[in-house]
Amino acid sequence: MSRTARDFADRMAARRSVRHFSAEPVPLDVIDEAVRAAASAPSGANLQPWRFVVVTDPERKRRLRQAAEAEEWEFYHRRASEEWLSAIAPIGTDWEKPFLEIAPVVIVVFEVHQGPHTPKPYYVKESVGIATGMLITALHLAGLATLTHTPSPMRFLNEICDRPAEERACVVMPVGYPADGVTVPQLERKPLSEVLVRR
Repeated sequence: MSRTARDFADRMAARRSVRHFSAEPVPLDVIDEAVRAAASAPSGANLQPWRFVVVTDPERKRRLRQAAEAEEWEFYHRRASEEWLSAIAPIGTDWEKPFLEIAPVVIVVFEVHQGPHTPKPYYVKESVGIATGMLITALHLAGLATLTHTPSPMRFLNEICDRPAEERACVVMPVGYPADGVTVPQLERKPLSEVLVRR
């Protein structure tokens, strides 16, 4: 049991977000199985208030990128505080998001709220957050790279993904293989002693 836990922790510690993807196609059955794993997450009242939209159509990805970059340009040039821009500076992000078009798969995760055909959910953000974490884990263990992208606001995704109003996008996740020679920022994770408290 200890060895299994340690091996899993080591594998997950090697996970890094990637912003430069290869356009090489990925096996869609792997995506399906990762979504199946994510959909096994616990949820409030077991209502499973999530929808995973898998986007592979090049034209739809192009539209997604254009709309996301329009929002991101506004964010980086007009809405973001200096404090926020300073915090993300070491990561090297900006308003341009070519990965939304280059990555072979983009998964848009939606929260499902009450609507004509959906019941009132409970603990939506918590439930969808857990499922999203499980999706990232499943994709990493399968050998694929991911990035959690959160343009704001995200209402444009309903139209692009053909989703009803009661569904609200919360994460846009490009998925694929890292581009050749890709590098990632040298970031430090907090040691266990800082994040684990025993009482």
